[in-house]
Amino acid sequence: MAITEEDITKIVDQLEEAEQTKQPIQHISKRYPDMTVIDAYSIQRAWVNLKLESGRRRIGWKIGLTSRAMQRSAGITEPDYGQLLDSMLLWSGSRVNAQDFIVPRIETELAFQLKSPLKGPNCSLFDVLSATEWVIPSLELIDARVEIEDPKTGARRKVLDTISDNAANAAIILGGTPVRAEAVDLTRVSATLSRNEIVEDSGVAAAVLTHPGHGVAWLANKIANYGEQLDAGSIVLSGSFTSPIPARPGDTFYANYGELGVVTIGFD
Repeated sequence: MAITEEDITKIVDQLEEAEQTKQPIQHISKRYPDMTVIDAYSIQRAWVNLKLESGRRRIGWKIGLTSRAMQRSAGITEPDYGQLLDSMLLWSGSRVNAQDFIVPRIETELAFQLKSPLKGPNCSLFDVLSATEWVIPSLELIDARVEIEDPKTGARRKVLDTISDNAANAAIILGGTPVRAEAVDLTRVSATLSRNEIVEDSGVAAAVLTHPGHGVAWLANKIANYGEQLDAGSIVLSGSFTSPIPARPGDTFYANYGELGVVTIGFD
């Protein structure tokens, strides 16, 4: 079944209701087995546009599924992306209510804040580094408005569901010590991610497409297909280099980026 504009409107309403009620919806890909990646991004853009019309402001983008392991598990050969809104921006040391989310999880990432725009289709890593004002240690809070697993069959959601769900993003947490792109070897930036003083995972930024800036270039080239660009001032989350760790009421997360400082977030 091909997805129509009427279907997109219906799905967007369901995603919005899921976010408000904290009740995830059934896999979109199961209901529309012939849907494509283009359909999934159409749903995402329609949902984001609904939020923009309500007064929200887009502050940037996120890139997901950047590691080969995650791509293999999702059955794809490239990353995906979502859009960041002003309501998603938090700062290190913030506390949030875990009940405001459905299945909150935390990942470590480097955020690129741009001082000049980036536009595809021929954007390169060198363009990204030249356009970057700051590289900022960060955390991403991801959520799922679409069920992660089908409760009846146990089948996991597909990448089409994640893309439709705005790449599962819910919030970004910025902190640590921002640095100039040329000040450090970004491929060697590493972090340990602790939950309640227990190290749950660790990783190095080279796991993100061999250099986290490659993800930003990929994104600029990808959205050029829709006539869009990365604007000056945009924040771009370049992709996680740790696995998502579930967040529960009472948890405190602490990402140690070594010389680049720490980023923390607590859940009530």
